[in-house]
Amino acid sequence: MPLHWIIFIGTALLSWLASYRLQGKFKAYSKIPLPNGMTGGDVAEKMLRDHGIYNVKVTSTPGHLTDHYNPATRTVNLSEPVFHSCSVAAAAVAAHECGHAVQHAAAYAPLKMRSALVPIVSFSSNIMTWVLLAGMLLLHTFPQLLLFGIVLFATTTIFSLITLPVEINASQRALAWLSNAGITNGHTYGKATDALRSAAYTYVVAAIGSLATLMYYIMIFMGGRRN
Repeated sequence: MPLHWIIFIGTALLSWLASYRLQGKFKAYSKIPLPNGMTGGDVAEKMLRDHGIYNVKVTSTPGHLTDHYNPATRTVNLSEPVFHSCSVAAAAVAAHECGHAVQHAAAYAPLKMRSALVPIVSFSSNIMTWVLLAGMLLLHTFPQLLLFGIVLFATTTIFSLITLPVEINASQRALAWLSNAGITNGHTYGKATDALRSAAYTYVVAAIGSLATLMYYIMIFMGGRRN
């Protein structure tokens, strides 16, 4: 089997397994209520206030697992099931997204680096597929085009790698606060930890897949140069 198919199938399988595991964990932990009855929105508001952050707004956004922190608008956007739910899963997600707001307030270096890369990655993502395709077709006559495509793809790989410490650190901040603030107890803390660990796996798989694909394009370029 050609190498690119091994990379594609392997990455797709790992991604599916990580996503399947994540959805299963959140489905299970969404049925376990918090002892204090706080909703995800309540948890987010309290975590921000406990960290002295008053310029970030918590909002409800449509969709499932669409939760995110937007540093440009300073908003913690929680999906409707998380915002309104009183479950362990909702508390874990809300605290994790607020962890990004805490990173922003503390000028956490990896978050600043990731934010700086956003416009570059957005530009690269819009054109790199066509540049890479054209570069492989014209490899023997215009190899510089494929090299340009590899540079574009490398920016997305760097973004994926920087995302790992950002996400892991946000979860660490979230779990520490959930415990210290008494939001979780001995029964629910482990479940919140498991939920966020499952979410982290999806970022690990994405980074591995991006790095493997980048190496594949580099191998094509080097092979073309030798020929």
